[in-house]
Amino acid sequence: MRILVVDDHPLLRDGVTALVSSQSDMSIVAQASNGREAIQQFRAHHPDVTLMDLQLPEMNGLDALIAIRGEFPEARIIVLTTYVGDAQILRAVKAGARAYLLKNTLHRELLDTIRAVHAGKKYISPEASYELAEHASEDALTPAEVRVLRSIADGNSNKEIAALLSICEDTVKSQVRNILSKLSAKDRTQAAMIGLRRGIIDA
Repeated sequence: MRILVVDDHPLLRDGVTALVSSQSDMSIVAQASNGREAIQQFRAHHPDVTLMDLQLPEMNGLDALIAIRGEFPEARIIVLTTYVGDAQILRAVKAGARAYLLKNTLHRELLDTIRAVHAGKKYISPEASYELAEHASEDALTPAEVRVLRSIADGNSNKEIAALLSICEDTVKSQVRNILSKLSAKDRTQAAMIGLRRGIIDA
């Protein structure tokens, strides 16, 4: 199995390379440290499996994943992340990730997951599965509500949000009420913190 490793931390790339290289049925064919490099290396090497970090400079891992899958629909990509927010997991899976692994479980799960994904299977680590299950029955925020939540997290008042998004203040107030209800948040600050923790908005 020919593997591409994409991560901006050299130590993690080295650790994954050492782990993979110890296996007789696997080899690292290329490495990349950002999303743009990942796309270039994929085009050059056509790896069997790609290990993709989500938090990358220049172009994030999700955008790189979408670009690679757009060009190579058969690409088998495993997302590696320190982040377990359910919204981020869903985005990655909908974008075509075949597996979602937390970096702190790599020594236990990476090799088996590479083999499973190479064989056409999908895998989500238990911690990520729990997070998805926790929020599965909740109403998702609409794109408009996500924009308002992002503006709340940036510290804007309702009036400032209305001006920024070119909507009336009453609409903002209504959307803030919906956001608080859907996220079970007691106030705007808690809503922003929940949004960041679950990956609904980025820091």
